[in-house]
Amino acid sequence: MSDLGVLKQLLIVLAATISIVFIFQKLRLPAIVGFLLAGVVMGPNGLRWIRGVQEVETLAEIGVVLLLFTIGLEFSLGKILPIRRYIIWAGSLQVLLTTIAVLIASFVLGYSLEVGIFYGFLVSLSSTAIVLKIYNDRGEIDAPQGRWTAGILLFQDLCIVPMMLLVPVLGQSGRVSYLLIGWALVKAVLLLFLIVLAARRLLPWILRQVALLRNRELFILFVIFFCLGTAWLTSEAGLSLALGAFIAGLVISESEFSHQIVADILPLRDSFSGIFFVSIGMLLNLNVLAHDIFSSLLNLGAIVGIKSVVVMLVLGLLYRSLRLGVVLALSLAQIGEFSFILARAGRDYGLLTTSGEQTFLAVSILSMIATPFLIQWAHRLSFGLEAMVRTRSRPESSVPREEAGSPISGHVLIVGFGLNGQNLARVLREVGIPYRILEMDPDLVRLASEAGEAVDFGDGTRPEVLKKIGVGQARVLVIAISDPVASAHVVSQARSLRGDLFVIVRTRYVAEIDRLYRLGADQVIPEEFETSVEIFARVLQQYHIPRNVISLQVDLIRKEHYGTLRGLHLQGRRLEELSQFLAGTATDTFLIVEGSPAVGKSLEELQLRSRSGTGVIAVVREGVSIANPAADFFLAAGDVLVLLGSHKALDEATQILSPDPKQ
Repeated sequence: MSDLGVLKQLLIVLAATISIVFIFQKLRLPAIVGFLLAGVVMGPNGLRWIRGVQEVETLAEIGVVLLLFTIGLEFSLGKILPIRRYIIWAGSLQVLLTTIAVLIASFVLGYSLEVGIFYGFLVSLSSTAIVLKIYNDRGEIDAPQGRWTAGILLFQDLCIVPMMLLVPVLGQSGRVSYLLIGWALVKAVLLLFLIVLAARRLLPWILRQVALLRNRELFILFVIFFCLGTAWLTSEAGLSLALGAFIAGLVISESEFSHQIVADILPLRDSFSGIFFVSIGMLLNLNVLAHDIFSSLLNLGAIVGIKSVVVMLVLGLLYRSLRLGVVLALSLAQIGEFSFILARAGRDYGLLTTSGEQTFLAVSILSMIATPFLIQWAHRLSFGLEAMVRTRSRPESSVPREEAGSPISGHVLIVGFGLNGQNLARVLREVGIPYRILEMDPDLVRLASEAGEAVDFGDGTRPEVLKKIGVGQARVLVIAISDPVASAHVVSQARSLRGDLFVIVRTRYVAEIDRLYRLGADQVIPEEFETSVEIFARVLQQYHIPRNVISLQVDLIRKEHYGTLRGLHLQGRRLEELSQFLAGTATDTFLIVEGSPAVGKSLEELQLRSRSGTGVIAVVREGVSIANPAADFFLAAGDVLVLLGSHKALDEATQILSPDPKQ
C-alpha cells in the first residue's frame, strides 16, 4: 500500500504540473513561479495534499540531475567566445561584489566569516531558467540587455563548480586542518579533471558507435547512463550529483550529437525539473513565514537592493548606460535555482540552520515570483530615472546642440550596427551616401572604428546622444536594433527632435507595427512580412505576372502597413484587378541555352505560335534588339526571346523551348 501512496502523491504533483503549465502559458508567466506556488499550497505546510516530501524529493533529485545536465548541454563552451568580455568582466564583478557586500552585511549581523561567504554565494546567483524564459517571451533575447544578461547568467552557472567545491571547505573550517581540506579539494579537482579528460577522449567515439546502430532508444538510454554515471562518480568523490550532471552536459555539448541529445532529453528534463521546483515550494513553512513576514520582506528588499546596486555599478563602469543598468539590475535581482542546490549542500555541512533555511526559502520564492513584474517595470523605471538625471544634472539650456559646422549633412543615421546595420552601411558606402553609426556594444564600436567606420558609442534612446551625432542635419534615420522597447523610444525621441526626419524602423514582431507608426515612424519593416513579400513576388514571377504588376502589389501591401498579411483583406476591386492580370495576356523573356530544341531552328520550323499560342515579338542577340523577327529567322544559343501570350501559353512555350531533362 505504501507504493500506492507514493503513486497517489506523484499523480497529484503531475496533475498540478500540467495545470500550472497550461494556466501560466496563457498568462505568459514562467511556469517555474507556478511550480513554486503549487508546492507551497499542496505541501505539508499548506493544504496537506502531500504530507510527506521524502518521496517527492527523490524524484526531485533526478529532476535536478537532468536539469543541470541539459543546462550543461546548452551551455556549450563555444558560446563563451562571442560574449567573453561580458562574462569575464561583468560576470566576475557581479559575483565578486555581491559576495563581498553580503559578507559585510553578514559580518555586521554577527555571522561567522564562513557563513557570510556561503550566504554571499547563495545571493550572487540568479535564475537562468526564469530570466531567459521571460526575455525570450518578450522578444528581447537578442537585445543588448538579453545578450549581457545571458553572459552574466552563464558565468554564474559556471561559478557553481568552484562554489560546490568550496562548500565542504567552508563547512569544515575550524574542525579539521586546512591542509587536509586542501588535499580533499585537490583530489576532487583531480577527479573532475580525469572525468572530463576521459569523457572527451572516449565519449565522442562511443557516441558515434551507438549512433551508427540507428536505435533511438539505445541512444537515449546511453546518454542517460552517462549522465547519471558521471553524477554518481562525483557524488562518490564527495561532491554533489548535480555538479556531476552539469559537467557531463558540458562534455557532451562539444560533440556533434549535442542538439539531438537536447531534443531527446528535453521532455524528461521539463517533467522532472517541474517536480523539483514543486518540491522546493513544499519545503516552505507557511507558519514560519506568517509569523515573521516582516523579516522575510525586509530580507527580500535587502537582497534585491544589494544585487541591483551591484549590477548598476558594474554596468555603469563598463558600459556607461543607466538604462541598461536598471533593466539588468531588476532582471537579476532574484535568487537562482542553483542556490537551492547550494543551500541543500550548506545544510548538510552546517552552514545553514533550520530557521535560516526557511528564511532563505521564503525570500527565494518571493524573489522568483516578483521577477516577471520587476522585468515588466524595468524599462519604464529606467527611462524615468534617465529623464530625472538629465533634468537635474543638465538643464535644458545647457543641453548640447548640434554644431553648426557639422562635417556632414543630409546623411543617414544608423542606430545599431548588427548584421542589418552593417549591410546598410556597406551599400551606402558603395553608392557614396554619407552615414554615421550609433552603437552601444563596446566590442562592435571598437571593431567598426578599426575598420574605418564613422561610429559613435552611445544609447539612441537618449535625446542628447541623438543631437550629438547630428540628428539635426540628417536626412534619414534607420533604427536596426533587436530591442523592441528601445526601438519605440528612439522613434519617439527622434520625432520630438525633428518633425521632418524620415524614420525607418526594422522590427521582428507584428504587434509592433501599428505602435511604431503611431509614434512617428515613416516606414516599419517587419522581417517576417518582408520575407513573405519576397516569396509571393517570386511565385507570381513563375506565373509570368508582369513585373510592374508585381511591383504595384508589393507597394500596395507596404502602403497598407502589411494589413493584407496580418489577416486583413484587399478590397474587392483590387482582387478583381489582380484576377484580370492573371487571366489576361502577359509578356515574358526566355533565354535560349545550349541543348535547347530551338537552337539552329527558324521560327517557322519551331511553330511556337501554333503549338502553344505564344508569339515572339522580339529577339535580343548580343545586346541588339530585333523587333518582329521574320519567320525564316534562325535561333542560336544566347538569344533572348520576348514572348507574348496568356499565362498558360507562356508556360507551354517554356516547356517547348527548354532542353529535354532526360538527354
